[in-house]
Amino acid sequence: MNKVIIGRPEDLDRTVIAAVARGACHLELAPGLVGALTRSRRSTLAALEGRVVYGVNTGMGAMSGLRLDAEAQRRHQDNLMIGRAVGSAPWLRRDQARALLAARLRTFLDPAAGVSPELCRRLADLLNADVVPAIPARGSGAAGEIIPLAHAGAALLGVGQVLDAGPIGAGGAVDASSAFAEAGLAPRSFGPKEGIAFLEGVPGLTGLAVLGSAAARVLIDQVVVGAAASHTVIRASLDPLQPALADSDELRVVLESLRDLRGKAEPGALQAPVSFRVTAPALAVAMRAVAGVEAAVDRALNAVTDSPAHLDGEFVGTFGFAGTDLTASLGALTTALVHLAELGAARLHRLLDPRVTGLAPQLSHSPGLHAGMAAVHKRAAGVTHRLRRFAVPALTGAIETSLGQEDVQSFGFEAAECLDEVLTGLRDVLACELLAVVQAQRLGAPSSSTLDDIDAALPPGTADRPFGRDLDRIVSLLSAGTARGAADDQFGTEQGRPAG
Repeated sequence: MNKVIIGRPEDLDRTVIAAVARGACHLELAPGLVGALTRSRRSTLAALEGRVVYGVNTGMGAMSGLRLDAEAQRRHQDNLMIGRAVGSAPWLRRDQARALLAARLRTFLDPAAGVSPELCRRLADLLNADVVPAIPARGSGAAGEIIPLAHAGAALLGVGQVLDAGPIGAGGAVDASSAFAEAGLAPRSFGPKEGIAFLEGVPGLTGLAVLGSAAARVLIDQVVVGAAASHTVIRASLDPLQPALADSDELRVVLESLRDLRGKAEPGALQAPVSFRVTAPALAVAMRAVAGVEAAVDRALNAVTDSPAHLDGEFVGTFGFAGTDLTASLGALTTALVHLAELGAARLHRLLDPRVTGLAPQLSHSPGLHAGMAAVHKRAAGVTHRLRRFAVPALTGAIETSLGQEDVQSFGFEAAECLDEVLTGLRDVLACELLAVVQAQRLGAPSSSTLDDIDAALPPGTADRPFGRDLDRIVSLLSAGTARGAADDQFGTEQGRPAG
């Protein structure tokens, strides 16, 4: 496994975070960075002397006016985790929780956090040993990520839970203490200010955005391939793909890819259905939305997320826990992907129309006796309808908590969950379209080689069969990265696409 040596905070960028999330590399903190962390920690501890600092020698939230005595302060940083670990399953997936830890580590490398190099090393140790805290995926209704981060912190203390190392979904969560012992690790308490630092910021949302944007790039490129294959089946006019229509780099890439993949068959009609003609700009919008999420991630990784942050010798309350930028950008991407699903369902419906394709109605093996792709389209319609509810912006809907101390939330985890649901649904709709394209090609429609892997994975023939099994196979292939064209390489390289 590759080792990545982190010599400065910027080295742990979204590309590395994505690789860490997949378990594709080990992290090591360079001696120079450890030295810098040691100095910032020493400076932070010195600045704490004789000061009233929120969350260090005071209560939290509405209890911030209560001063803690010396004995209470010694227990306080650990207690911050234990009493706030109120979540339950469903847990974040293993890659999602690892992305959270990696993003948390990145923000701790900023001197403003003032945490010890030992805490940073412990996070790297957990990732390298693949001991992954069980972190709730839902119910984080706070100004920030206090509840999910408390679960991660409780795991470090040895009193929380970690994900079972077995197959996904096999065992759920197990006690952290036993997992630590098996990995040769020991639980670790939080030192002065380290507990409040651990609970602040939006590392979970940041990590989830890294994974979501990477998955969206792959899926958008697969939609390009699927849309081009549908264009080929109906012999759509090339007019809407003319280079002169490009008003942005993203649209230029999409138009080029669709033209390259479209095939050479002469147009079958003067104009293609609208769903075919407007696919290119919709794909360009989605590409811009992905870039917007990636830019928001970069800003989050470089921002001061601690509150209070140690800045120029003072402790300053900040807004680094808000997650507004990331939540808004995830909402924009989610909406763009829902629209792609709507267009995919519409294109699929046109593929069933003999007036558009010149093939048998419903792409049926024997019209009347065999249903063909009619029920496949119904599945796509049902999935698309379900996705629309996830396009509701998560940024709205503030609810007061903590006796009014927290009167606004960004609901970032909810925004990430909406994106994840839409990625899954769009992949499902695309699988339905690709199955119809393969069926059409087997019935004599113009074809290209872009879907050869998918065609080969399906049973032979065009007669009715339990097509749900075919769709499961296609979804698995898409999840593994099959059916990708040139758009991802061109656009992803220009935008610094993260590994994933």
